[in-house]
Amino acid sequence: MSDIFEQDIDFDQEDISALEDSESSDSSYSKNFVFPENLYKLKLEYSSEGVYAIGPDSGKLNPGQKVIVPTRYGDDLALVLGKAEHPVGIKPSDVVKVTRIADEKDEEKLRELVEKEKQAFTVFREKVAYHHLEMKLITVHFLVGEPKALFFFSSDSRVDFRELVKDLVSVFKMRIELRQIGVRDESRITGGLGVCGRPYCCHQVSDKLRPVSIRMAKEQNLSLNSMKISGQCGRLLCCLSYEYDWYAEARKKLPNEGIRLQYDGTNFRVTEVNPITSMVKISGEDGRLLEVNANRFFRKGSRWEIR
Repeated sequence: MSDIFEQDIDFDQEDISALEDSESSDSSYSKNFVFPENLYKLKLEYSSEGVYAIGPDSGKLNPGQKVIVPTRYGDDLALVLGKAEHPVGIKPSDVVKVTRIADEKDEEKLRELVEKEKQAFTVFREKVAYHHLEMKLITVHFLVGEPKALFFFSSDSRVDFRELVKDLVSVFKMRIELRQIGVRDESRITGGLGVCGRPYCCHQVSDKLRPVSIRMAKEQNLSLNSMKISGQCGRLLCCLSYEYDWYAEARKKLPNEGIRLQYDGTNFRVTEVNPITSMVKISGEDGRLLEVNANRFFRKGSRWEIR
């Protein structure tokens, strides 16, 4: 992590628990489920949402192709990213089947709908102002596979938008669905650059990440400073989630900070462990400070020793 921020804030003085995600209680994820071989990762470009789908019975799909698939909102057009060799963070029930490969008519319809979405953005804002509603419109999307419009918005409180929906239906003459989304979903849709200088993980890498917790930051020896471990959305950094497994596995092969051991006839205490560089710093009772490669540490029973 970068050190461009101000001095660290004491964890006891700052409540950063609000940055955590709610732990999912869904136990239907199956680690042992064998996914089909012709499984593909798709992307809904308007929301950067990932979709896993089984390819068509005839032929294979190539990256860059566009297909029509059933989504949570209805049949829509999705971009093929490639074959999914190792699906991550999904349930078997999340997998859908590609309806068909998109043709020229679908592409033409998409271009028309994109222009219509720009007009809908203006209409929505005018209607919101008319009804005096506290709503921030994030994006508008018209489904390619069926006549339906989606309006994604954010708000600090629950909004009664029943009259607004009636007005929008009278204007667009189709099914209207309004979706209030959270800060993570807003960042995933709009995109941007994180403190690392790269695009948001949720927008560019994957939207199928486990809930992020402070424990993940502790495991990675990060400063518990909300400015350092939170993204522009105000929640814990997504990268803490997908890097956590590596750190947890690496630490199993390393001694914990604080343990004491004998080396060169002196009692030493482990003061710092760096899984990335595989170096361990130890402090001796005789005042020596040593930096030892992790490969030299080994377990002898319940104790750690140095070769």
